[in-house]
Amino acid sequence: MSKQSLLGIFLASLLVTVPMAGCLDEISDAINGESWGNVGGLTLACLRSDTYSKMVVEIDYAPGYAPESSTISLLKQRLEQVCDKPGGISMSLNEHTFSETSSWNADLVRSVAHDTMEESPQSGSTLRWHVIMPQGSYSDDSVLGVAVDASTIALFGDSIDEANGLFNRPSSEEVENSVMIHEFGHLLGLVNLVYTSPADHEDADHPGHSNNDESVMYWAVESQSLGAFFSGDLPSEFDEDDLADLEGMKSGEISTTDQLWRP
Repeated sequence: MSKQSLLGIFLASLLVTVPMAGCLDEISDAINGESWGNVGGLTLACLRSDTYSKMVVEIDYAPGYAPESSTISLLKQRLEQVCDKPGGISMSLNEHTFSETSSWNADLVRSVAHDTMEESPQSGSTLRWHVIMPQGSYSDDSVLGVAVDASTIALFGDSIDEANGLFNRPSSEEVENSVMIHEFGHLLGLVNLVYTSPADHEDADHPGHSNNDESVMYWAVESQSLGAFFSGDLPSEFDEDDLADLEGMKSGEISTTDQLWRP
């Protein structure tokens, strides 16, 4: 067995018993009288086209923190796979200088994101989801990304850069790819955030996450320790159970809660 594999197993044995920091914030709040909802609160609005036939993903990034082109392409591909948007899904990228450059928490992410978002999440026939990619790290610096309400996530590039594995495997680009899809999976309600799956695929020790290490919703994808669990390719796709859950919610076969919009 290689030294790399032995080290990975050793680190995993140490980390598996340590409580993992969450990439979810379940607080719902209202700012300026508008409800921003719980994480997963716009799942049906994304999956269906009844009211929102188009979707825009706004990504505001600090200078030097632009997302990888592969991340943008992969995100668009994954959303088009599950979200019914006949008018298309587009990406709006904007460089933005954030006043905070060191430490972030969920309340600050919400406040800054809501102030910088160009339009409200539910605007006419367009659904808008928002990503900020600032300088600095989360208050728990093991967190690589966080979903804070029904339409808002943050990715922390400094922490992502530090999460690449031995010999740059996985690379920072691969980590960013997976974390972005993982957080959007939470906006889509995965796993069991706004519904109860008929499949037993939620990790008992990490609520809101998959127990399948081939799913992008696998619990270890949320933390800097992911390099100890993946020495090769990171998961970047929803697995069969994830996709079945999304299809079930879309069709109404699986009931949903906490939705800001319903057909």
